Amino acid sequence: MKQPGISANRRTFLKSGGAIAAGLLASSLPAEVTKTLPALPANPRTVTTMPTRNLGKTGYKVGIFSLGGQASIERANNFDVAVPIIERALDLGVNYIDTSSIYGGPERWSEQYVGRVMKTRRNEAFLATKTKERTRDGSLRMIEKSLQLLNTDHVDLWQLHDIGLPEDVNAIFAKGGAMEALLEMQDQKVVRYLGVTGHYRPDALIDAINRHPFDCILMSLNAADSHIHSFTDQLLPLAVEKQMGIIGMKVPARGRLLSSWHPPSLDAQRHSWEGSAIATRSGVMNMRDAMHFTLTHPVSTVIIGCDTIAQLEENVKIAREFTPLSNTQMASLNSLAAPVAEQSLFFRFTDRSKG
Repeated sequence: MKQPGISANRRTFLKSGGAIAAGLLASSLPAEVTKTLPALPANPRTVTTMPTRNLGKTGYKVGIFSLGGQASIERANNFDVAVPIIERALDLGVNYIDTSSIYGGPERWSEQYVGRVMKTRRNEAFLATKTKERTRDGSLRMIEKSLQLLNTDHVDLWQLHDIGLPEDVNAIFAKGGAMEALLEMQDQKVVRYLGVTGHYRPDALIDAINRHPFDCILMSLNAADSHIHSFTDQLLPLAVEKQMGIIGMKVPARGRLLSSWHPPSLDAQRHSWEGSAIATRSGVMNMRDAMHFTLTHPVSTVIIGCDTIAQLEENVKIAREFTPLSNTQMASLNSLAAPVAEQSLFFRFTDRSKG
């Protein structure tokens, strides 16, 4: 069966960046763009590999473990490592892949690696990407390039990346803001569903999902969450009330929550993004506890980036064997995480004024 790719008409769309920037999107897009989207992706291995849950009201049944687009999948010139991880994930029944226009720097390595696989296996994965741009025109340029790199003519979920401050929300919903691009692309059947993502503070995300009925939300949610600027207290219940697809991220906090992780040198930490919260000790739990803690919440799935195929296979095994934790077990893990809460929530200490 021939896999979906970029059609000749859609290639015409991809070359129309100037028209897009000039605000002529509706008149410049070929008629094919407005056709009905293909059926939702279907990976036949998913249901026999791991439990599935509803992705909100989308009608999609997502495996409870999904592949994140960071770790090895955003490192430069890493095709030999990243592509086999993505291929193996699909072989193991993963049916949701997350990436972003900013993963892997200006070259957008993450989208490149995912696109290499999507060229032949697009109909096996629900494909999500993001725009960090806050304007309509900037976001349209982002999705244009995303389609090229991902080797597809549509994405299943297009998300507003890293909504952390009130200024983000105001810019996005202003005249000429990114929401205009999201709505236009959804109307043109270039994107299927719309979402919002964040890990910094809950208030801005609460504002965003109260302003628009987004289909999905990608939020940080790990065993340390309740200790600092909790997303669990108000944001998660609101997303559940709105019947959104809820995707958990930062589950092991880039390893900082895990007892197998050891802090890099102070100098190395200060020169990295994680250095916003210096770590002085190893974490306190294993990956099974970390993942099961998040999955016990009312999330649809969790996304985790992987460094190796072995790591991927272990995560799939953990998902396959998942059973919800008791209230006592949840409270115990939450208390266990308290001494490493700051290092495990380093992304809530970043100086947002620096971009």
